[in-house]
Amino acid sequence: MARIELTHVTKRWGGFYAVDDLSLLIDDNAFVTLLGPSGCGKTTTLRMIAGLETPTTGKIVIDGVTVFDSDAGINIPANKRRVGFLFQNYALWPNMTVYQNIAFGLSNIKEAGLSVTSEGELIRNPEAKGEARKLTKEEIDKIVARVSAIVKIQPFMERYPGELSGGQQQRVAIARTLAPSPRVLFMDEPLSNLDAKLRLEMRSELQRLHLSTGSTFVYVTHDQMEAMTLATRICLIDNGVLQQYDEPLTVYNRPSNTFVADFVGNPAINFMNARGSQQADGSFRVKLLDSYEADFIPKEKVDIGSWYAAAEKDIAAFQAKVRPTEKTNKDVPFKYPVATVADTAEETRTLDKEDWVIGVRPEFIRISDDGPIEGEVFSAMPTGMETTVRIKVGNFLLTGVVFGGVTYKIGQKIHLNFAGDGATLFSRVNGRLVGCGQVKIG
Repeated sequence: MARIELTHVTKRWGGFYAVDDLSLLIDDNAFVTLLGPSGCGKTTTLRMIAGLETPTTGKIVIDGVTVFDSDAGINIPANKRRVGFLFQNYALWPNMTVYQNIAFGLSNIKEAGLSVTSEGELIRNPEAKGEARKLTKEEIDKIVARVSAIVKIQPFMERYPGELSGGQQQRVAIARTLAPSPRVLFMDEPLSNLDAKLRLEMRSELQRLHLSTGSTFVYVTHDQMEAMTLATRICLIDNGVLQQYDEPLTVYNRPSNTFVADFVGNPAINFMNARGSQQADGSFRVKLLDSYEADFIPKEKVDIGSWYAAAEKDIAAFQAKVRPTEKTNKDVPFKYPVATVADTAEETRTLDKEDWVIGVRPEFIRISDDGPIEGEVFSAMPTGMETTVRIKVGNFLLTGVVFGGVTYKIGQKIHLNFAGDGATLFSRVNGRLVGCGQVKIG
Protein backbone atom coordinates (compact mmCIF):
# COMPACT_ATOMS: atom_id res chain seq x y z
CA MET A 1 0.00 0.00 0.00
CA ALA A 2 1.49 3.34 -1.00
CA ARG A 3 0.66 6.85 -2.04
CA ILE A 4 2.59 8.11 -5.09
CA GLU A 5 3.34 11.76 -5.86
CA LEU A 6 4.83 13.05 -9.10
CA THR A 7 5.83 16.72 -9.18
CA HIS A 8 6.80 18.42 -12.47
CA VAL A 9 8.24 15.19 -13.85
CA THR A 10 9.75 15.52 -17.34
CA LYS A 11 11.53 12.99 -19.53
CA ARG A 12 13.15 14.12 -22.74
CA TRP A 13 15.61 12.84 -25.28
CA GLY A 14 17.13 15.91 -26.92
CA GLY A 15 14.20 17.94 -28.16
CA PHE A 16 11.70 15.09 -27.87
CA TYR A 17 9.57 15.26 -24.70
CA ALA A 18 8.23 11.80 -23.85
CA VAL A 19 6.64 13.20 -20.68
CA ASP A 20 6.15 16.93 -20.28
CA ASP A 21 5.86 18.53 -16.80
CA LEU A 22 3.61 15.83 -15.30
CA SER A 23 2.25 16.37 -11.78
CA LEU A 24 0.10 13.55 -10.42
CA LEU A 25 -1.16 12.25 -7.08
CA ILE A 26 -2.02 8.55 -6.86
CA ASP A 27 -3.80 7.78 -3.59
CA ASP A 28 -3.03 4.81 -1.37
CA ASN A 29 -4.94 1.70 -2.55
CA ALA A 30 -5.92 3.37 -5.83
CA PHE A 31 -6.21 1.53 -9.14
CA VAL A 32 -4.95 4.07 -11.67
CA THR A 33 -4.77 3.37 -15.40
CA LEU A 34 -2.35 5.30 -17.59
CA LEU A 35 -4.29 5.54 -20.83
CA GLY A 36 -3.47 6.95 -24.24
CA PRO A 37 -2.48 6.17 -27.82
CA SER A 38 0.79 4.44 -28.69
CA GLY A 39 3.81 6.66 -28.05
CA CYS A 40 1.95 9.07 -25.75
CA GLY A 41 4.28 8.58 -22.75
CA LYS A 42 2.25 6.26 -20.52
CA THR A 43 4.83 3.43 -20.34
CA THR A 44 7.63 5.96 -19.84
CA THR A 45 5.67 7.38 -16.90
CA LEU A 46 5.27 3.92 -15.35
CA ARG A 47 8.97 3.12 -15.86
CA MET A 48 10.01 6.38 -14.18
CA ILE A 49 7.87 5.67 -11.12
CA ALA A 50 9.24 2.12 -10.96
CA GLY A 51 12.87 3.22 -11.32
CA LEU A 52 13.48 1.60 -14.69
CA GLU A 53 13.80 5.00 -16.40
CA THR A 54 15.49 8.11 -15.02
CA PRO A 55 13.49 11.35 -15.36
CA THR A 56 15.22 14.41 -16.76
CA THR A 57 13.74 16.67 -14.08
CA GLY A 58 11.14 16.48 -11.32
CA LYS A 59 10.42 14.63 -8.11
CA ILE A 60 8.81 11.25 -7.31
CA VAL A 61 7.70 10.19 -3.82
CA ILE A 62 6.43 6.67 -2.94
CA ASP A 63 4.87 6.05 0.47
CA GLY A 64 6.47 9.20 1.89
CA VAL A 65 9.96 8.29 0.65
CA THR A 66 11.57 10.43 -2.06
CA VAL A 67 12.79 7.94 -4.64
CA PHE A 68 13.81 10.56 -7.22
CA ASP A 69 14.61 14.25 -6.99
CA SER A 70 16.59 15.93 -9.76
CA ASP A 71 17.40 18.96 -7.61
CA ALA A 72 18.60 16.94 -4.59
CA GLY A 73 20.40 14.31 -6.67
CA ILE A 74 18.29 11.42 -5.31
CA ASN A 75 17.65 8.35 -7.47
CA ILE A 76 16.83 5.15 -5.56
CA PRO A 77 17.23 2.08 -7.85
CA ALA A 78 14.24 -0.05 -8.80
CA ASN A 79 15.20 -3.00 -6.57
CA LYS A 80 15.11 -0.71 -3.51
CA ARG A 81 11.66 0.78 -4.20
CA ARG A 82 9.71 -2.33 -3.16
CA VAL A 83 7.54 -2.42 -6.23
CA GLY A 84 6.26 -5.32 -8.32
CA PHE A 85 6.16 -5.68 -12.10
CA LEU A 86 3.70 -7.45 -14.37
CA PHE A 87 4.25 -7.18 -18.11
CA GLN A 88 2.79 -8.36 -21.38
CA ASN A 89 5.42 -11.13 -21.49
CA TYR A 90 4.82 -13.44 -18.52
CA ALA A 91 8.60 -14.20 -18.27
CA LEU A 92 8.16 -17.49 -16.42
CA TRP A 93 11.06 -19.92 -16.09
CA PRO A 94 10.08 -22.83 -18.39
CA ASN A 95 12.25 -25.34 -16.48
CA MET A 96 10.65 -24.51 -13.11
CA THR A 97 7.32 -25.62 -11.71
CA VAL A 98 4.62 -23.13 -10.76
CA TYR A 99 5.72 -23.38 -7.13
CA GLN A 100 9.36 -22.78 -8.01
CA ASN A 101 8.52 -19.78 -10.21
CA ILE A 102 6.60 -18.12 -7.38
CA ALA A 103 9.19 -18.99 -4.72
CA PHE A 104 12.28 -18.08 -6.73
CA GLY A 105 12.30 -14.37 -5.86
CA LEU A 106 11.51 -15.05 -2.20
CA SER A 107 14.59 -17.22 -1.80
CA ASN A 108 16.79 -14.28 -2.83
CA ILE A 109 15.43 -11.78 -0.27
CA LYS A 110 17.90 -11.04 2.53
CA GLU A 111 16.92 -8.22 4.88
CA ALA A 112 16.67 -7.35 8.55
CA GLY A 113 13.17 -7.14 9.98
CA LEU A 114 11.56 -9.88 7.88
CA SER A 115 8.57 -11.73 9.32
CA VAL A 116 5.72 -13.85 7.98
CA THR A 117 2.24 -13.91 9.49
CA SER A 118 0.30 -17.12 10.11
CA GLU A 119 -1.79 -16.27 7.01
CA GLY A 120 1.36 -16.17 4.88
CA GLU A 121 1.77 -12.41 4.44
CA LEU A 122 5.36 -11.16 4.24
CA ILE A 123 6.06 -8.22 6.54
CA ARG A 124 9.12 -6.09 5.74
CA ASN A 125 10.37 -3.47 8.19
CA PRO A 126 13.01 -1.31 6.47
CA GLU A 127 13.80 0.47 9.76
CA ALA A 128 14.59 -2.74 11.65
CA LYS A 129 18.05 -3.15 13.21
CA GLY A 130 20.04 -6.32 13.48
CA GLU A 131 21.44 -8.95 11.18
CA ALA A 132 19.91 -9.50 7.75
CA ARG A 133 18.35 -12.91 7.25
CA LYS A 134 16.72 -15.01 4.55
CA LEU A 135 13.26 -16.55 4.64
CA THR A 136 13.02 -20.16 5.81
CA LYS A 137 11.52 -22.94 3.69
CA GLU A 138 8.44 -22.99 5.94
CA GLU A 139 7.94 -19.22 5.58
CA ILE A 140 8.27 -19.42 1.79
CA ASP A 141 5.71 -22.26 1.74
CA LYS A 142 3.23 -20.07 3.66
CA ILE A 143 3.69 -17.13 1.31
CA VAL A 144 3.36 -19.26 -1.84
CA ALA A 145 0.22 -20.92 -0.45
CA ARG A 146 -1.32 -17.53 0.28
CA VAL A 147 -0.68 -15.88 -3.11
CA SER A 148 -1.58 -19.01 -5.10
CA ALA A 149 -4.93 -19.09 -3.27
CA ILE A 150 -5.53 -15.42 -4.13
CA VAL A 151 -5.17 -16.10 -7.89
CA LYS A 152 -6.68 -19.62 -7.70
CA ILE A 153 -3.81 -21.70 -9.06
CA GLN A 154 -3.35 -24.14 -6.14
CA PRO A 155 -4.13 -27.24 -8.30
CA PHE A 156 -1.26 -26.47 -10.69
CA MET A 157 1.68 -26.06 -8.30
CA GLU A 158 3.67 -29.00 -9.71
CA ARG A 159 3.02 -28.19 -13.36
CA TYR A 160 5.41 -26.40 -15.68
CA PRO A 161 4.49 -23.20 -17.58
CA GLY A 162 4.29 -25.08 -20.87
CA GLU A 163 1.48 -27.19 -19.42
CA LEU A 164 -0.67 -24.15 -18.60
CA SER A 165 -3.02 -21.97 -20.64
CA GLY A 166 -2.24 -18.31 -21.25
CA GLY A 167 -4.62 -17.21 -18.50
CA GLN A 168 -3.09 -19.67 -16.02
CA GLN A 169 0.40 -18.48 -16.87
CA GLN A 170 -0.69 -14.89 -16.24
CA ARG A 171 -2.05 -15.95 -12.84
CA VAL A 172 1.33 -17.45 -11.99
CA ALA A 173 3.04 -14.22 -13.01
CA ILE A 174 0.63 -12.26 -10.77
CA ALA A 175 1.27 -14.60 -7.82
CA ARG A 176 5.05 -14.28 -8.28
CA THR A 177 4.68 -10.48 -8.31
CA LEU A 178 2.53 -10.43 -5.15
CA ALA A 179 4.74 -12.80 -3.15
CA PRO A 180 7.35 -10.23 -1.95
CA SER A 181 4.56 -7.88 -0.72
CA PRO A 182 5.30 -4.93 -3.02
CA ARG A 183 4.04 -1.50 -1.98
CA VAL A 184 2.98 -0.80 -5.56
CA LEU A 185 2.08 -3.18 -8.38
CA PHE A 186 2.94 -1.95 -11.89
CA MET A 187 1.26 -3.57 -14.89
CA ASP A 188 2.15 -2.81 -18.51
CA GLU A 189 -0.59 -4.19 -20.82
CA PRO A 190 -0.61 -7.57 -19.02
CA LEU A 191 -3.74 -8.87 -20.79
CA SER A 192 -2.91 -8.02 -24.39
CA ASN A 193 -1.70 -11.58 -25.18
CA LEU A 194 -5.03 -13.13 -24.15
CA ASP A 195 -8.09 -13.73 -26.31
CA ALA A 196 -11.16 -11.50 -25.89
CA LYS A 197 -13.12 -13.85 -23.61
CA LEU A 198 -10.14 -14.52 -21.34
CA ARG A 199 -9.31 -10.81 -21.16
CA LEU A 200 -12.81 -10.15 -19.84
CA GLU A 201 -12.38 -12.84 -17.18
CA MET A 202 -8.96 -11.54 -16.16
CA ARG A 203 -10.27 -7.99 -15.83
CA SER A 204 -12.71 -9.29 -13.25
CA GLU A 205 -9.88 -11.17 -11.50
CA LEU A 206 -7.66 -8.08 -11.39
CA GLN A 207 -10.49 -6.02 -9.92
CA ARG A 208 -11.04 -8.66 -7.23
CA LEU A 209 -7.27 -8.91 -6.66
CA HIS A 210 -7.01 -5.17 -6.08
CA LEU A 211 -9.67 -5.32 -3.36
CA SER A 212 -8.23 -8.40 -1.66
CA THR A 213 -4.61 -7.17 -1.55
CA GLY A 214 -5.25 -3.53 -0.68
CA SER A 215 -2.25 -2.58 -2.83
CA THR A 216 -1.80 0.44 -5.08
CA PHE A 217 -2.08 -0.58 -8.74
CA VAL A 218 -0.70 1.41 -11.68
CA TYR A 219 -1.84 -0.09 -14.98
CA VAL A 220 -0.73 0.91 -18.49
CA THR A 221 -3.10 0.30 -21.40
CA HIS A 222 -4.18 1.76 -24.73
CA ASP A 223 -7.49 -0.14 -24.43
CA GLN A 224 -10.07 2.34 -23.14
CA MET A 225 -12.43 -0.51 -22.20
CA GLU A 226 -9.83 -1.89 -19.79
CA ALA A 227 -9.27 1.57 -18.36
CA MET A 228 -12.98 2.23 -17.88
CA THR A 229 -13.77 -1.11 -16.24
CA LEU A 230 -10.75 -1.45 -13.95
CA ALA A 231 -9.67 1.98 -12.76
CA THR A 232 -10.65 4.06 -9.77
CA ARG A 233 -9.09 6.95 -11.74
CA ILE A 234 -7.91 7.34 -15.34
CA CYS A 235 -4.82 9.32 -16.26
CA LEU A 236 -5.23 10.15 -19.96
CA ILE A 237 -2.05 11.29 -21.72
CA ASP A 238 -1.38 12.53 -25.26
CA ASN A 239 1.99 13.58 -26.68
CA GLY A 240 3.49 13.42 -23.19
CA VAL A 241 0.98 15.92 -21.77
CA LEU A 242 -1.69 15.10 -19.16
CA GLN A 243 -5.14 15.63 -20.70
CA GLN A 244 -7.40 14.56 -17.82
CA TYR A 245 -7.10 12.77 -14.48
CA ASP A 246 -10.50 11.75 -13.13
CA GLU A 247 -12.81 8.88 -12.25
CA PRO A 248 -13.81 6.80 -15.31
CA LEU A 249 -17.40 8.03 -15.57
CA THR A 250 -16.28 11.64 -15.17
CA VAL A 251 -13.84 11.19 -18.06
CA TYR A 252 -16.65 9.68 -20.13
CA ASN A 253 -19.45 12.10 -19.24
CA ARG A 254 -17.44 15.29 -18.79
CA PRO A 255 -14.32 15.09 -21.00
CA SER A 256 -11.97 18.05 -20.58
CA ASN A 257 -11.40 18.51 -24.32
CA THR A 258 -12.20 17.07 -27.75
CA PHE A 259 -9.26 14.62 -27.61
CA VAL A 260 -10.55 13.02 -24.41
CA ALA A 261 -14.12 12.92 -25.73
CA ASP A 262 -12.99 11.18 -28.92
CA PHE A 263 -10.56 8.72 -27.29
CA VAL A 264 -12.96 7.39 -24.65
CA GLY A 265 -16.13 5.68 -25.80
CA ASN A 266 -17.00 2.87 -28.21
CA PRO A 267 -18.79 3.60 -30.52
CA ALA A 268 -17.09 6.99 -30.63
CA ILE A 269 -18.80 10.26 -29.81
CA ASN A 270 -20.55 12.21 -32.60
CA PHE A 271 -18.92 15.59 -33.25
CA MET A 272 -20.86 18.36 -35.02
CA ASN A 273 -19.47 21.77 -35.91
CA ALA A 274 -21.75 24.60 -34.87
CA ARG A 275 -21.78 28.38 -35.04
CA GLY A 276 -23.68 30.85 -32.92
CA SER A 277 -23.61 32.96 -29.78
CA GLN A 278 -24.61 32.87 -26.15
CA GLN A 279 -28.03 34.31 -25.36
CA ALA A 280 -29.12 36.42 -22.40
CA ASP A 281 -30.57 33.36 -20.61
CA GLY A 282 -27.18 31.55 -20.78
CA SER A 283 -28.11 29.17 -23.61
CA PHE A 284 -26.25 29.03 -26.92
CA ARG A 285 -28.23 29.55 -30.13
CA VAL A 286 -26.37 27.72 -32.91
CA LYS A 287 -26.68 26.27 -36.37
CA LEU A 288 -25.49 22.67 -36.89
CA LEU A 289 -25.61 19.92 -39.52
CA ASP A 290 -25.64 22.74 -42.13
CA SER A 291 -29.37 23.50 -41.86
CA TYR A 292 -30.72 22.91 -38.34
CA GLU A 293 -31.19 25.63 -35.75
CA ALA A 294 -30.64 24.46 -32.19
CA ASP A 295 -30.25 25.61 -28.60
CA PHE A 296 -27.54 24.20 -26.37
CA ILE A 297 -28.78 24.57 -22.79
CA PRO A 298 -25.94 24.03 -20.28
CA LYS A 299 -26.69 22.28 -16.99
CA GLU A 300 -24.50 24.80 -15.19
CA LYS A 301 -24.56 28.47 -16.17
CA VAL A 302 -21.34 29.77 -17.73
CA ASP A 303 -20.36 33.29 -18.71
CA ILE A 304 -18.53 32.69 -21.96
CA GLY A 305 -16.50 35.90 -21.73
CA SER A 306 -15.07 34.95 -18.35
CA TRP A 307 -14.60 31.37 -19.53
CA TYR A 308 -12.49 32.46 -22.52
CA ALA A 309 -10.41 34.80 -20.33
CA ALA A 310 -9.58 31.97 -17.90
CA ALA A 311 -8.81 29.52 -20.73
CA GLU A 312 -6.48 31.98 -22.48
CA LYS A 313 -4.61 32.65 -19.23
CA ASP A 314 -4.16 28.91 -18.61
CA ILE A 315 -2.96 28.25 -22.17
CA ALA A 316 -0.49 31.17 -22.01
CA ALA A 317 0.97 29.84 -18.75
CA PHE A 318 1.49 26.39 -20.31
CA GLN A 319 3.14 27.81 -23.42
CA ALA A 320 5.39 30.11 -21.40
CA LYS A 321 7.17 27.26 -19.61
CA VAL A 322 10.93 27.61 -20.02
CA ARG A 323 12.42 24.61 -21.81
CA PRO A 324 16.19 24.09 -22.19
CA THR A 325 15.71 22.84 -25.75
CA GLU A 326 13.06 23.32 -28.39
CA LYS A 327 10.34 20.71 -28.20
CA THR A 328 10.34 18.77 -31.47
CA ASN A 329 7.08 16.92 -30.82
CA LYS A 330 4.97 20.07 -30.91
CA ASP A 331 1.72 20.48 -29.00
CA VAL A 332 -0.74 20.90 -31.87
CA PRO A 333 -4.55 21.24 -31.68
CA PHE A 334 -6.37 17.92 -31.89
CA LYS A 335 -8.11 17.40 -35.23
CA TYR A 336 -11.38 15.95 -34.03
CA PRO A 337 -13.26 13.81 -36.59
CA VAL A 338 -16.57 14.96 -38.05
CA ALA A 339 -18.00 11.92 -39.87
CA THR A 340 -19.22 12.63 -43.40
CA VAL A 341 -20.37 10.57 -46.38
CA ALA A 342 -18.06 12.40 -48.80
CA ASP A 343 -14.92 14.36 -48.07
CA THR A 344 -15.43 18.07 -47.73
CA ALA A 345 -12.97 20.88 -48.33
CA GLU A 346 -11.20 22.17 -45.22
CA GLU A 347 -12.31 25.55 -43.93
CA THR A 348 -9.89 28.32 -44.73
CA ARG A 349 -11.40 31.06 -42.58
CA THR A 350 -10.04 31.93 -39.16
CA LEU A 351 -12.06 30.49 -36.30
CA ASP A 352 -13.48 32.89 -33.74
CA LYS A 353 -15.28 32.75 -30.40
CA GLU A 354 -18.63 31.90 -32.00
CA ASP A 355 -17.33 28.59 -33.41
CA TRP A 356 -18.26 25.51 -31.38
CA VAL A 357 -18.14 21.73 -31.43
CA ILE A 358 -21.11 19.81 -30.03
CA GLY A 359 -20.53 16.21 -28.96
CA VAL A 360 -23.37 13.69 -28.58
CA ARG A 361 -22.71 10.12 -27.41
CA PRO A 362 -24.38 7.36 -29.49
CA GLU A 363 -26.68 6.35 -26.63
CA PHE A 364 -28.27 9.83 -26.71
CA ILE A 365 -29.35 9.50 -30.36
CA ARG A 366 -33.08 8.72 -30.25
CA ILE A 367 -34.84 7.34 -33.33
CA SER A 368 -38.55 8.20 -33.28
CA ASP A 369 -41.32 9.06 -35.73
CA ASP A 370 -41.64 12.60 -34.37
CA GLY A 371 -37.91 13.40 -34.34
CA PRO A 372 -37.15 16.83 -35.85
CA ILE A 373 -34.04 15.66 -37.78
CA GLU A 374 -34.59 13.73 -41.01
CA GLY A 375 -32.15 11.03 -42.09
CA GLU A 376 -31.72 7.60 -43.61
CA VAL A 377 -30.02 4.44 -42.43
CA PHE A 378 -26.46 4.31 -43.81
CA SER A 379 -25.55 1.02 -42.04
CA ALA A 380 -26.99 -1.16 -39.27
CA MET A 381 -25.00 -3.66 -37.19
CA PRO A 382 -27.14 -5.77 -34.82
CA THR A 383 -25.40 -7.79 -32.09
CA GLY A 384 -28.49 -9.19 -30.35
CA MET A 385 -28.31 -7.02 -27.24
CA GLU A 386 -28.09 -3.80 -29.24
CA THR A 387 -27.86 -2.40 -32.77
CA THR A 388 -25.35 0.19 -33.86
CA VAL A 389 -26.91 2.41 -36.54
CA ARG A 390 -25.13 4.95 -38.72
CA ILE A 391 -27.52 7.62 -39.95
CA LYS A 392 -26.98 9.89 -42.95
CA VAL A 393 -28.16 13.46 -42.36
CA GLY A 394 -27.31 15.45 -45.47
CA ASN A 395 -23.59 14.84 -45.96
CA PHE A 396 -23.06 14.02 -42.28
CA LEU A 397 -23.05 10.65 -40.50
CA LEU A 398 -24.31 10.19 -36.95
CA THR A 399 -23.85 6.97 -34.97
CA GLY A 400 -26.57 5.77 -32.62
CA VAL A 401 -27.03 2.74 -30.38
CA VAL A 402 -30.50 1.19 -30.13
CA PHE A 403 -30.90 -1.35 -27.34
CA GLY A 404 -32.88 -4.53 -27.95
CA GLY A 405 -33.40 -6.67 -31.04
CA VAL A 406 -34.29 -3.88 -33.44
CA THR A 407 -33.43 -4.21 -37.14
CA TYR A 408 -33.12 -1.51 -39.76
CA LYS A 409 -32.77 -1.64 -43.53
CA ILE A 410 -30.08 0.34 -45.33
CA GLY A 411 -31.68 3.34 -47.01
CA GLN A 412 -34.67 3.32 -44.64
CA LYS A 413 -35.99 6.84 -43.93
CA ILE A 414 -36.04 7.71 -40.23
CA HIS A 415 -36.30 10.67 -37.87
CA LEU A 416 -34.13 11.32 -34.81
CA ASN A 417 -33.61 13.61 -31.88
CA PHE A 418 -30.96 14.22 -29.20
CA ALA A 419 -32.18 12.93 -25.82
CA GLY A 420 -31.10 13.72 -22.29
CA ASP A 421 -28.69 16.36 -21.01
CA GLY A 422 -25.41 14.52 -21.67
CA ALA A 423 -24.33 16.51 -24.74
CA THR A 424 -21.05 18.45 -24.56
CA LEU A 425 -20.09 21.87 -25.92
CA PHE A 426 -16.46 22.61 -26.82
CA SER A 427 -14.76 25.71 -28.19
CA ARG A 428 -13.37 25.19 -31.69
CA VAL A 429 -10.72 27.82 -30.93
CA ASN A 430 -8.99 25.80 -28.19
CA GLY A 431 -10.84 22.45 -28.09
CA ARG A 432 -11.70 22.78 -24.39
CA LEU A 433 -14.97 21.82 -22.73
CA VAL A 434 -17.37 24.70 -22.13
CA GLY A 435 -20.04 22.62 -20.45
CA CYS A 436 -22.51 19.73 -20.58
CA GLY A 437 -26.18 20.06 -21.30
CA GLN A 438 -29.13 19.52 -23.61
CA VAL A 439 -29.47 20.09 -27.37
CA LYS A 440 -32.91 21.21 -28.53
CA ILE A 441 -33.58 21.32 -32.26
CA GLY A 442 -35.80 24.06 -33.64
